Amino acid sequence: MKEGIRYKDLSEEEKEEFESTFLSIDDIPKEKINNILFNKQTIEIVINDLMEKGLKVGNGDKLGKTIIFAANIKHAEAIVEIFNELYPEYKGEFAKAIYHDISYVDDPIDKFKDKNSYPQIAVSVDMLDTGIDIPELVNLVFFKKVRSKAKFWQMIGRGTRLCEDLYGPGIDKDKFLIFDYYYNFEFFEVNGKETNGSFQKSITEKIFDIKIDLIKILQHPDYSKDNYIKYRNELVDNVLFSIKAINKDRFNARMRIHCIDKYSDKEVFKDIEEIDITNLKNEISPLILSTDEDELAKTFDYLMYTIQLAYLEKRTNYNSNTRLIKTAKELSGKYSIDEVRKNKDLLEKIQEEDFWQRADVFEFEKVRVVLRDLIKLIDRKKQAIYYTDFSDEVVSVKESSPIYNVNDLDNYKERVQSYFRKYKDNLSIYKLRNNEKLTENDIKYFEKILFEELGDRTTYTKAYGDKPLLKLVSEIIGMDRQAAKKEFSRFLTDESLNSDQINFVNNIIDYIVKNGSIQKEVLTKNPFNKKGGIIKLFDNNMNIAKDIISTINKINDRLTI
Repeated sequence: MKEGIRYKDLSEEEKEEFESTFLSIDDIPKEKINNILFNKQTIEIVINDLMEKGLKVGNGDKLGKTIIFAANIKHAEAIVEIFNELYPEYKGEFAKAIYHDISYVDDPIDKFKDKNSYPQIAVSVDMLDTGIDIPELVNLVFFKKVRSKAKFWQMIGRGTRLCEDLYGPGIDKDKFLIFDYYYNFEFFEVNGKETNGSFQKSITEKIFDIKIDLIKILQHPDYSKDNYIKYRNELVDNVLFSIKAINKDRFNARMRIHCIDKYSDKEVFKDIEEIDITNLKNEISPLILSTDEDELAKTFDYLMYTIQLAYLEKRTNYNSNTRLIKTAKELSGKYSIDEVRKNKDLLEKIQEEDFWQRADVFEFEKVRVVLRDLIKLIDRKKQAIYYTDFSDEVVSVKESSPIYNVNDLDNYKERVQSYFRKYKDNLSIYKLRNNEKLTENDIKYFEKILFEELGDRTTYTKAYGDKPLLKLVSEIIGMDRQAAKKEFSRFLTDESLNSDQINFVNNIIDYIVKNGSIQKEVLTKNPFNKKGGIIKLFDNNMNIAKDIISTINKINDRLTI
């Protein structure tokens, strides 16, 4: 689109096609591209960009309202025609061309303005460039050249309208996205904030991914009984149905055709491995489309699948359990509605301790099936719990009920902080806080608390990465002041040090008392750099500076386990 088509730059095969298509072999200037000549693959790439990277609504399942600014009527019609070829599941309703010459032009414009109606994409030829107010509009596609600066800014203005609750209750529109394929920003010397687009996982992708996790865990020998085998087969059939529904003509599907073909075979799912999990989640999952408009029901499905997975992995997902309990409580206030009243026993059972003691994956699946269609009856403000991110903290199974434990502390980090502050006088913790030598039994104690009592290794890694456990505990409990002063006592009693140098050492002690250790890069920051830092401060005696660093290393090294 920027350079046109130059005959001499084509391959021999392309030259033959060019000669059979056009009457002459004259170069085609860029001005004619998307004016009299349309390249199908170029349009496919633009559509693919938009559908993959555009801002989404409906928990990431549906492209937000979008305007594609087309060059002319033929270009607009070509875009819509190719979109419908790539996405036949939308039955020609998702994208519509809008221009003056179409019959009843006000009808598609009114439907485009309606946030609950299709089209989601309006392919405009001068009709929507100015003067239209659609708060839900989040994507603008410049698929044509604009040379009027006033018009350029008017077109951009289509995306600036505010919109409350666009992404769910309390989640307002805070940005819009521009795709510029004709270097209009470059032409007008506008420096936009560049981005690679929005690659958020849709709720449909998340559900597909967690079904794959369930299929994987259910092939474990612990789940070799008939009822588990039957449930696994149902999940496999469901996943296969989604894979076989992928339109292989789509640009992004053609690039993954080998994966689609491989995982369309049920035999592959008899014993899936980690490489299969990766392929299914990274290559297949983004291709899965949903035509189910009930985003609340789908999000509830995902909630229940997370609870099922936690059960099968013999752990407890407290945050998801809490959401289910809250759901049951909210629906319990709707017994005036027949559909809710019919399920009164189930709703009350979910709120009882006994349910969480004995419920299994099949009980959770029954809850999913029964309640998914009732979620929409919850008051809109209370529905907010279903628009949150489900990256829940996962903690180990406890004997007591999640109903009573779930709100004790919000997450694993808070449990860790609370425990070590509360039990700071425990012998092993006391020894660490007082900088005393730890034994192997002390180390085992810390491992037991962090990896068994408060959570597990996976949870620890998720919360703290590869941070050594002693360093973590030391950051929480700090170091006893007398123990810290003891390490630096020779500097504090050194009469050769001036007041600034003594103050520098005292600042180090204060920091270690609070944080348990001190990283050397901290010495380059306030308050340590007030007098030029350790190098300038001790330039009259670098040996002392080296001794201070050596002492810091000694304190830090004790925490590397």
